[in-house]
Amino acid sequence: MNRGALSIIIPAYNEEEGLDRALGRLMPIAREKGWEVIVIDDGSTDDTGNVATRHGARLVAHPENKGYGASLKTGIRNASHELVLMMDSDGQHDASQIEMLLADADRYDMVVGARKKMVGMRAPGKKLLSLVANYLSDVKIPDLNSGFRVFKKSTIRSFLHFCPNGFSFTTTITLAYLREGYSVKYIPIDVEKRIGRASTVAFLRDGYGAFMLIVRVIVLFNPLKVFMPVSLVLFLAGTIFSIYGIIAFGRVPNTGVLTILSSIILFFMGILADQISAIRRERRFD
Repeated sequence: MNRGALSIIIPAYNEEEGLDRALGRLMPIAREKGWEVIVIDDGSTDDTGNVATRHGARLVAHPENKGYGASLKTGIRNASHELVLMMDSDGQHDASQIEMLLADADRYDMVVGARKKMVGMRAPGKKLLSLVANYLSDVKIPDLNSGFRVFKKSTIRSFLHFCPNGFSFTTTITLAYLREGYSVKYIPIDVEKRIGRASTVAFLRDGYGAFMLIVRVIVLFNPLKVFMPVSLVLFLAGTIFSIYGIIAFGRVPNTGVLTILSSIILFFMGILADQISAIRRERRFD
């Protein structure tokens, strides 16, 4: 694949300071390589749009704030090339590392820049979410929600209809690619401290939302991974209650019967959910 045929999308919301640093590093390289750079101004109230225009990036503006994921969707739909790279607007990502990701873009469906170290208050929460995602997806994920990744437009378009408009977009496509059997490679990268405004991601609010999203995505792609363990635990618990009741009281207790029945109902709910998920995963294209 021609590496010059690359669209770079940068979602930005009130990131005039960080975007200025990011584009200051990126645009000279992009002009030399012939890359397309698209900045999605997500209803900013500061000078974000003017910063993008001043640096020579292509500007696509939302009339109001729609969210990080919605901005990425807009960028993907407006990308001129099959190969698309996304990066953050807060100055954390080094444009000189783009070539590292592109080196494997021919052999992999998605190449992700995995941060070597995540610092700050949200690092423990992200670690916990990663452990949950690793268990549910059966794959070790070095960086679940990195905003620095390259992928093929033709593959990601089939997931856009169920991707959220918020910050969980990257989490969703990571799990979607893995569960659908696409090839994903992680490359360790260094990131710098963000500049400009403080991050709008809240640890409790967005952490809980991301956790629920992981469960929802796995239920979408592999419902039995969630339903079967719970059903099995209930069945074993019901069996133990029943045996204890027979030994101690000479009869099967109601608790044992209800628990076993609950496990059976949950099992068939999992089977039904698995069939529904197969229908929902029908590929849709814009």
